[in-house]
Amino acid sequence: MPTKEEDFGEWYNETVDKAKLCDKRYPIKGMNVWTPYGWKIMSQIDSFLRREMEATDHDEVCFPLLIPETEFKKEKDHIKGFDEEVYWVTHAGLNPLDVRLVVRPTSETAMYPMFSLWIRSHQDLPLKVFQIVNTFRYETKQTRAFMRVREIHFFESHTCHADREDAERQVAQDVEIVDAVCHDLCLPYSLLIRTDWDKFPGAFYTVGIDTVMPNGRTLQIGSAHYYSTNFSKPYDITYEKEGGEHEFVHQTTLGMTERLLGAVVGVHADDLGLILPPAIAPLETVIIPIFKKDNQEKVMDVCRQVAAALKAAGIRSKLDDSDGRPGAKFFDWEVKGVPLRLEIGGKDIENNVATFARRDNGEKGTVELDSIVPGVRMILQAISANMLEKAKAKQQSFIHEMEDMGAESIPEGQIVKIGWCGNPECGHKFEDKYDIKILGTPYHPENWTGKCVCCGKEGCKPAYAARTL
Repeated sequence: MPTKEEDFGEWYNETVDKAKLCDKRYPIKGMNVWTPYGWKIMSQIDSFLRREMEATDHDEVCFPLLIPETEFKKEKDHIKGFDEEVYWVTHAGLNPLDVRLVVRPTSETAMYPMFSLWIRSHQDLPLKVFQIVNTFRYETKQTRAFMRVREIHFFESHTCHADREDAERQVAQDVEIVDAVCHDLCLPYSLLIRTDWDKFPGAFYTVGIDTVMPNGRTLQIGSAHYYSTNFSKPYDITYEKEGGEHEFVHQTTLGMTERLLGAVVGVHADDLGLILPPAIAPLETVIIPIFKKDNQEKVMDVCRQVAAALKAAGIRSKLDDSDGRPGAKFFDWEVKGVPLRLEIGGKDIENNVATFARRDNGEKGTVELDSIVPGVRMILQAISANMLEKAKAKQQSFIHEMEDMGAESIPEGQIVKIGWCGNPECGHKFEDKYDIKILGTPYHPENWTGKCVCCGKEGCKPAYAARTL
């Protein structure tokens, strides 16, 4: 197996397979089977998204999978953006359908005809809903588990507002939601307003949410969009104002996918296997008994007591009392990325401690049995903090400033910070010369100005460019 540094792509595939996060042998390329372990992790991530949605007054819905072509084609920019990726249902049995059906690539064109029925007056606003469903896109590039798939586990929130100001307040709230979720996943990220030629089809503007893989390529893990009235006009989503006038609503969406799990693997795992943030680990702690024939009963009894205390405190734990040598058990749980291993043997019991080993950095030590719950909690908190800070430092190390286009090339693995005047001609010239993508300008303004890397215009905003996965 290649190392993470030698060949990220092959290492990633092998790591996903070793940890048994999904099974890629299903006979449709890019449509993988979620295994129990992978699904537990993804379900935990979903629980964070639901937590944030409930805290911000979003209601969960579930819309049908199929969308009539008559509704799908109402927003021409939208269908143009997906026309090479959608799956069509054309027959029911042997009978051709009168109206072709699209298998949901995303849900704007499914939801918005219903929104036009649900919204009547200003009292119905804001409307804030979300769903966690599967979407389908014919990914023509090389598929990769969680990162590039054709059946996508997808979170999407959709909101309607009376005006632009309220809609943009929602975008700002979406940014806070992203921060809370990524903090739980120990994932650093950037928020960049995409170029006009790279924004979501139909959006007024798109905020891309990117993290960086170990090879210096960026991975988009989500996006927030302000649609203005670009969808409400073709779908006739209007509300009556207090004075009786009718206005089109302003809309936003936030979307994140199973790429969140792919990002966790890419950012945190090492050559031994997964390293899971405690918040999403199916097991935060595994307990390994170390005994001899003459003390087996005593050791097992203490291990059971520790396991019971941790579970009672809400710490996801398991006592591994299976047959096998301790070393083999250590290896198995390291591959699965369990954040904390507790070893309890005869000498540990004599000293009233458990020996611990951290998965994130390999650190070992002891924690007193009398304070096992607060001790384990403190170590898990330290693991989360270390994982996030380590990932932030790594992401920052890829960024280099670039003042002009004098260089012949941009090295693989570099993210460049440039001045850009915003002119598409300059943007395309830069992308074409260096075979790199302008990710966009910072959503949160940076205290930085410079010359446009292409035309030399003074006083330009920063922009970031990278090669992407």
